[in-house]
Amino acid sequence: MLQILRLSNTGNLVLLDEFNMIKWQSFHFPTNVMLWGQTLNVGTELTSFPTNSNSFYSFEIHREKLALYLNSGKFKYSYWEFSPKPQNISFIRLATDGLLLLNDDSHKIAQIPSKRLQLLRFLAVENTTGNLGFYYYSTTTKKLEASFQALRSKCDEPNFCQVNEICTFSNKCSILEIKGKMGNFCGTYAVEMKDIRGVTSILRDENKKTLNTTKETCSSSCIEDCTCLGALFISVNKECYMYGEIKGMKEVNFGEERSFMVKVLKDGKKRNGLKKWELILIVVGDGIILFVCLGGIAGLLRLPVVCSFVAKLKSNGVGFDRGPFFVTAIRDEPGFV
Repeated sequence: MLQILRLSNTGNLVLLDEFNMIKWQSFHFPTNVMLWGQTLNVGTELTSFPTNSNSFYSFEIHREKLALYLNSGKFKYSYWEFSPKPQNISFIRLATDGLLLLNDDSHKIAQIPSKRLQLLRFLAVENTTGNLGFYYYSTTTKKLEASFQALRSKCDEPNFCQVNEICTFSNKCSILEIKGKMGNFCGTYAVEMKDIRGVTSILRDENKKTLNTTKETCSSSCIEDCTCLGALFISVNKECYMYGEIKGMKEVNFGEERSFMVKVLKDGKKRNGLKKWELILIVVGDGIILFVCLGGIAGLLRLPVVCSFVAKLKSNGVGFDRGPFFVTAIRDEPGFV
């Protein structure tokens, strides 16, 4: 039986029979590794499967960009991208000094450089973190080391924190605490969007992206979309991203450049602040009223009650010494900003 051993242009070593059928190959898809000297064409993807998880990571080659994706059930989020705009990619090659991006004429149009002089051995998408790295063998440590990593911190890893958790500046996961019940609330429920200040999401869903929009429109779109749980508005690009799960959040210092909002069940009462004080009554020496602060109609209606209460105390012989003061406060329940 005639057998042929052939090295393909992708770097795969293939054993063929007399009918040109593959009997054995050194490189199998799906895989999370790209070898030194190997080339991969547009449309190819590397995949990495974490243990004990229904999601997986993918490194994909598109004409306009390279991207890392979190594939979680019916959702597909990008969490890192590299684009050689305005050029288009035809294929990539892992060279000694980094990853080369080449066009249809095999000319280099961009490069992601290695940060070490040592010969690169392979590129890989890490199974646990989803990070993309270039690896070389260190003669000092006698093990493989990373010379480049796409994600710079733990908070940039898509699965570092759980759903409804925020990755803080100290790389710790904190539960998102918010007034109001979160959810998609499909049906006749009245909902509103709650702005989470100082927070963004590292995840992007291109299928849930709107261009040239406003924050108000972005918020309204999520309210009207029964499957939307949250939305991110980027004011610089006027982009809106909607989310079917609250995931990939991290603490940032962007200020007003980015607004991350979550959908909550709307309260039956209108609120104007985090805490609304309706009435503060301060009484000092001999029952003289020095200061009254009314917080709306409700506070006004309660004023006669408080005054009657003070008058009854005085008629029963209860006095107020000069110096110390008596404070009565009627406070409404906490509300939304």
